[in-house]
Amino acid sequence: MSTFTNPLKERLPQAEPLFGLWLSMGSETAAEALAHAGFDWLLIDMEHAPNDSGDVFAQLRAIAAAHLPTEPVVRVPANESWLVKRVLDAGVRTVMFPNVTSAEDAARVVSYTQYPDANTPNGQRGVAGVVRAAAYGMRRDYLQGANAQIASIVQIESAAALAEVEKIAAVPGVDCLFVGPADLAASLGHLGDAKHADVTAAMTRIVAAARAAGVAAGIFAMDAAQAKQYREMGFSFIALAADVVWLVRATRQALQEARA
Repeated sequence: MSTFTNPLKERLPQAEPLFGLWLSMGSETAAEALAHAGFDWLLIDMEHAPNDSGDVFAQLRAIAAAHLPTEPVVRVPANESWLVKRVLDAGVRTVMFPNVTSAEDAARVVSYTQYPDANTPNGQRGVAGVVRAAAYGMRRDYLQGANAQIASIVQIESAAALAEVEKIAAVPGVDCLFVGPADLAASLGHLGDAKHADVTAAMTRIVAAARAAGVAAGIFAMDAAQAKQYREMGFSFIALAADVVWLVRATRQALQEARA
């Protein structure tokens, strides 16, 4: 792993699709196995899955064990500086922030990923040298290159965020706008109906805002067919469901076929 580059951050502004998967099972074995599947990224979910700091460490090591260019991403459970500090110190270079509702929110969470220096005087990341991200103190130049390699993904999942989406997209340090379809639908008054026309129109606006700002637009797809539809809409950072989704779906189908 290079200290000063984050290949995923470099690829985000490009039009090529980057496909990933949610890791919701809290299993380092599943993370290691899926790291061999060829995904561009795997997201360790701390918000809606039983992953704590120890689980994040274990899954980061498991993904690294595959020796493939699959970038780990972590979604923090809340936009708190101490949580962000922990995952960054663990070696995470790409962080997803849930429920960002304004440009001020976006600027604040980005500041949590940055050490304060001449270029980022508002950086709020705490300094600790003997951490996994710095090879436990062996990378003496880590502090000088850390800021440039961090990618920040902000989730647009409410009517309030939609109203501010163009301003959010323009915040320096934001690399991707990620749609939470279920929460966005609920906030727009269509709980359980992410296919409603209002939600589709909101997605179109989010993609346009991302494109105008030169950042990526991302979304969670339930299957390959939906992923293709979202790709046609302009999304380029696409989650192909989650580990637990495929586990239940595949095993249930196999069981039904066996019983037939």
